[in-house]
Amino acid sequence: MGDTNAGARGHAGAITPITVRQGAFAFAEDTPAHWIPHAPEFAQMINGASFVMPHLEPFLVATLGEAAKQIENPAVRREARDFCMQETQHYRTHRRFNDVILAQGYASLADVEAEMAQAYARLLQRPLAVRLAYAAGFEAMTLGLTEWLVGNRVKLFRGADRQVTSFILWHMVEETEHKLVAHDVYEAVSPGYWRRAFGVLHGSLDVIRWSRRCYRALLLADGRWRRPGSRLKVWWWAARFLLGAGPALLRSLVPGHDPRGMKDHPWVREWIAAHARAGERAGDRGAPMPLIDTQSAAMPVPF
Repeated sequence: MGDTNAGARGHAGAITPITVRQGAFAFAEDTPAHWIPHAPEFAQMINGASFVMPHLEPFLVATLGEAAKQIENPAVRREARDFCMQETQHYRTHRRFNDVILAQGYASLADVEAEMAQAYARLLQRPLAVRLAYAAGFEAMTLGLTEWLVGNRVKLFRGADRQVTSFILWHMVEETEHKLVAHDVYEAVSPGYWRRAFGVLHGSLDVIRWSRRCYRALLLADGRWRRPGSRLKVWWWAARFLLGAGPALLRSLVPGHDPRGMKDHPWVREWIAAHARAGERAGDRGAPMPLIDTQSAAMPVPF
């Protein structure tokens, strides 16, 4: 386990230890694929991204784990270690959630997953510097995604399944918590602006591409993909995502970019601090993670 007295990463520039939490979420067998009742297309788009994680995140773990062996700075090595442990919890939890969705008649995802497995196996054969740039680029996108999802959580998740909503936002909180790691490891092992800038486009666009392949398969199985109304809603949600995550991606393309300059969302800081106070009762060591009240008009942290 990583350090458990993390507190919050708080304000821009602050560096505190990363906490490794178990993804203690219990997904019922009848958890609906359309777990956001008012936005089934958006639910499937998030589900599509979830199907990418058990392929992407092991790649990130392998890449940063390999890079950590070349890092002399013990603080950066420790961050890389804890990053890998957090990401391992993420993809294991996504796998459990994905299995619940697959059991509901989405067998067509198996073909897409097989392609993803092959693609990430090929990517693992690329030079370490290329893989680190990919990792840093993807992690840059998650900062914008987190800001959008957390900042609009009431509009996006009001009335949604509490278990899935809490799981998704937990993942986003931890993406913020380890926001420095991929960047720091890249700079420690293979610094360079142009490779990193290409990695922003490579990592983020590749994950978007695979997410789209997955949610397209889900919506085809639903019979929604070819409905004009549903397709318009998909485009609408995709546009909102790009507007939400786009600024973070653009900032990451600026020479000299450092994620330390990006402030954490106050809700994320509050979540991390409240979890630290709650300790074991809040999901450590397998204890159930408290769930967000998706009926609330504010959706406060669940501690």
